[in-house]
Amino acid sequence: MSQPFRLELQVRDYELDMQGIVNNGVYFNYLEHARHEYLLHRGVDFAALTRDGIHLVVIRSELDYKASLKSGDRFVVEVTTERLGRVKFGFRQRLIRLADEKVVLEGLVIGTALNERGRPYISPAVEQLFDDA
Repeated sequence: MSQPFRLELQVRDYELDMQGIVNNGVYFNYLEHARHEYLLHRGVDFAALTRDGIHLVVIRSELDYKASLKSGDRFVVEVTTERLGRVKFGFRQRLIRLADEKVVLEGLVIGTALNERGRPYISPAVEQLFDDA
């Protein structure tokens, strides 16, 4: 298995809830941002696919929260991909707090691609994501 893609981020104050920790819904934003950066890193332009009538969509998210992030925490989001079927793929993702290397979250985000008619379709650009995975 190849090394995961890693993106470093930092918690911003407005992402916190009343308890002073990152709101659970904010983690979806971290994961999505890392997936988009991963796609660009692998030569897949999400916006260009959309212009071409190919829509990458999330059909399921499974998140296991292990610990909390607080204001100013630096962390990395790791991303790997796997093929889950003919037209389904998964992004395995982890958030790791850098100060202590604690795994904060583990997730599996399952997606597919739809063509301009709304039918499942894995384009060559998306297919290449699994060449090394």
